[in-house]
Amino acid sequence: MKSVIVALVVFALFALMAPATAGEYRLGALVVGNSWARATPGVARNGAAYVTIENRGRDADRLIAVSSPAAAGAALHSHAMEAGVMKMRPVAAVEVAPGAVTAMKPGGLHIMLKGLAAPLVEGGSFPLTLTFERAGTLTLEVTVMKIGARHGRK
Repeated sequence: MKSVIVALVVFALFALMAPATAGEYRLGALVVGNSWARATPGVARNGAAYVTIENRGRDADRLIAVSSPAAAGAALHSHAMEAGVMKMRPVAAVEVAPGAVTAMKPGGLHIMLKGLAAPLVEGGSFPLTLTFERAGTLTLEVTVMKIGARHGRK
């Protein structure tokens, strides 16, 4: 009986971390999906990645760190208009309100990839690790779309 309970607990833990549907990943009450990046020209040293985070729980969470072996560093950034000029600024964390969807997209919140190990090539992919204050850590696969893409759907 004890081994059955242990097996059920292990199964439940894996179910919480497994993809919710194709291209979606579940981590506790969070569902992360639509992970994508734009292809970069061969000389580019930096790139950006985007994800959508849905909080299906009752408690707020915060995305507090990001990393990827595709780049020397990764950071959370946003765009802001200052004196008529669009500027990129780092942010310490991204709030994920309960019952809400936080969408990262070009011209807004995004994950800055600094010091790319290699160009991001259309049709390729790379791992990205997200660390949340409450839910923990999740590694997902980011699909690389064409240069200039506006969203992660084909």
